[in-house]
Amino acid sequence: MPMLILITDACHPVLPEGLKAAGYHCDYRPDISYADALNCIGDYEGLVINSKILVNRDFLDRAKRLRFVARLGSGLEIIDQRYAASRGVAVLSSPDGNCDAVAEQAMAMLLALLCNLRRADSEVRQFIWQREANRGTELLQKTVGIVGFGYTGSAFARRLQGFGCRVLSYDKYKNDYAKDYPHVIECPDMQPLFAECDIVSLHLPLTEETKKLANSAWIQRFEKNIILLNTARGQLIPTADLLENLQSGKIRAAGIDVFENEKPETFTAEEQLLYSQLYANTHVILSPHIAGWTQESKRRLAEILLRKILKLP
Repeated sequence: MPMLILITDACHPVLPEGLKAAGYHCDYRPDISYADALNCIGDYEGLVINSKILVNRDFLDRAKRLRFVARLGSGLEIIDQRYAASRGVAVLSSPDGNCDAVAEQAMAMLLALLCNLRRADSEVRQFIWQREANRGTELLQKTVGIVGFGYTGSAFARRLQGFGCRVLSYDKYKNDYAKDYPHVIECPDMQPLFAECDIVSLHLPLTEETKKLANSAWIQRFEKNIILLNTARGQLIPTADLLENLQSGKIRAAGIDVFENEKPETFTAEEQLLYSQLYANTHVILSPHIAGWTQESKRRLAEILLRKILKLP
């Protein structure tokens, strides 16, 4: 009897086709709702998800036959990993599948902010020609801090190498990780970044430890007014604190791809006001959680998960 696998989100055909070729039976249901997935998960031995399915204790209790959960991406906060392990359910992810895409977008956002491209583009389209007001800033000789040196942090560091900037990195759970990056200075704690950084980029997973890490108190510890990039998880930065520090100038500019609430249709009145003010701020570049969302990463994520699933005992 072939293993039955449920795929709940859109993915590159290389994954379902590869699984079928290997003898698995795949139900490819990218439009399935959470409620429907919860109702039918008891039939499946494998599950491939992106972000809409919360694999919590209740879900796992219904997944009596489940042998693995595979995440199209890196974030595992939507999976109760400890309970999955207790149930003998393997958890797979593919952070190396879209780290280059995330790093490229972080780089693009940074350069656009330094060159005032968002404002300049808007003005030119209105027949406004302001060269001096849009004079840019070079990345050359600036100090860039990378917080979290995993797949995406290291990929971002690689892209900074040719720009002639200083790169400081901090990763609480790693040591001697930058030996292959001669332009990166490993820091034992955040203090050098607080003291020296002009630009800070977050590349952290969402955990109880990192949730709301970059709050106002954290931001105020930087001696300079900084450019802040977040292509990791929206819950790392409280939106109200981000807006407050943009308005005060402590955050000179920000590139934000991820948000505390990524469903505008669910905004409360308070959130509507908060996000309206953020969206109106001319010192930010915003995108709808697409940093890892490229044609190439879509295929790469599928290929990586396919290899990992086929290696399972």
